[in-house]
Amino acid sequence: MSSPRRDDGEDVLEGLPRGSPRKFQTTHWSLIAVVRQGTASEAHEALSTLCRLYWYPLYAFTRRQGRGPEDARDLVQGFFMRMLEKNDLATVDRQRGRFRSWLLSSLKHYLSNEWDRERAQKRGSGLTPVSIDAEDAEGRYQHEPSHSLTPEKLYERRWALTLLEHVLSTLEQECARLGRQQLFEKLRGTLTGDVEKQPYAKVGETLKMSEDAVKLAAYRLRGRYRELLRAEIAQTVEQPEDIDDELRLLLVSLE
Repeated sequence: MSSPRRDDGEDVLEGLPRGSPRKFQTTHWSLIAVVRQGTASEAHEALSTLCRLYWYPLYAFTRRQGRGPEDARDLVQGFFMRMLEKNDLATVDRQRGRFRSWLLSSLKHYLSNEWDRERAQKRGSGLTPVSIDAEDAEGRYQHEPSHSLTPEKLYERRWALTLLEHVLSTLEQECARLGRQQLFEKLRGTLTGDVEKQPYAKVGETLKMSEDAVKLAAYRLRGRYRELLRAEIAQTVEQPEDIDDELRLLLVSLE
């Protein structure tokens, strides 16, 4: 299939990776390896990246458990701080299950112990791997579905949405590097379905592209989005054949 072009003949998606999806420079398991084997500063940076990916799903789980906003924030920060101090990630075995399941199990164990809010705050006085914005955290939580979702189901839902947001951000960065930010913004709705999509003809008028070129660009972006999603999921499972099952679980968690 030919690449979509502007009316002036320029390939509007020239430079986007094609064929097999590339791996992210930092994946869940490569980050864990750095936490285990890197220097202290490298381990802290890698753990900070993992924390940024997972802090909100864990925060939402803790809030749904009945903890107040301040307690939930302090407990999640304390949990990550303990992971850094105790090098808990050294015990993670990729062959024994999903990393997010291990993470949730570890948080449950942490919450069942004596780590109350006061102690979590004291532990947070050192080198914390993640800083949680209280207003942002609670603002997001107030938009969560009704309390019919169990804490575990809410955690799975939030993990899925966080992963999708990460993939979308990666695709946006790819387009931005190629000077295609405006095209991406116009076609974002074809990827997420959460905003009103503009007619392709109107997008074409704005970007000086033919309607057919816009349709092809949207097709290419959706394909790349799927590639990146599968590549990201591949970093959270043990075997390639597990990717499709994980995709199904992701869709179920969003229902």
